[in-house]
Amino acid sequence: MALDKLKEIRTKESLTYQEVADQVGISKEYYWMIENGKRRLTYELAVKISNVFKSSPDYIFLDNELTRSEQKQAI
Repeated sequence: MALDKLKEIRTKESLTYQEVADQVGISKEYYWMIENGKRRLTYELAVKISNVFKSSPDYIFLDNELTRSEQKQAI
């Protein structure tokens, strides 16, 4: 699942929820909800989060095993 990748990247970078949230400009709680699938995010927010990890939104948030039409529905 794509959100598992987000958590994996964050922990690999040794960043806390708070540190990522601060860099993105949202609350720690909001970031936690995104990472745990409780909140959906805009493309703009996906870009901001991916910039923290020096990656692309597609790499982090899209599941490579999904077809293109399934990926569009997942966002």
